Amino acid sequence: MREVQAVAGVDREVIAIKRVYDPKTRADGTRVLIMRLWPRGIRKSHVDIWLKECGPVLPLMRAFRSGQIGWAEYRRRYRKGLARPEAQAHLAAVRAYAKSGRVTLLCGCPDESRCHRSLLRDYLLD
Repeated sequence: MREVQAVAGVDREVIAIKRVYDPKTRADGTRVLIMRLWPRGIRKSHVDIWLKECGPVLPLMRAFRSGQIGWAEYRRRYRKGLARPEAQAHLAAVRAYAKSGRVTLLCGCPDESRCHRSLLRDYLLD
């Protein structure tokens, strides 16, 4: 699990990222699932809140996984998609949780460096 700390209008804001399949710990704080589809084998008790609008839209995810677009294009389109009103409402919820303590963004992608959870964390901390 990687962790980023920033001061952004609050005493301390901490946003961590983690695979949803990794064990739940007390240090996770509020566990926020940011996937469009519920991950297989994960119980609802493993997640505190599900904000699917923070996940990539399905056509974008399919295009990336099939190799139709590369990582650079995926990043650009994902960040552009965060401007949608539905996504903005969910981003506001993540920011609100972060003001009261640690937030862990959860996704099922095995490669953190090529996953939207790292893109979302960076977006939130900009």
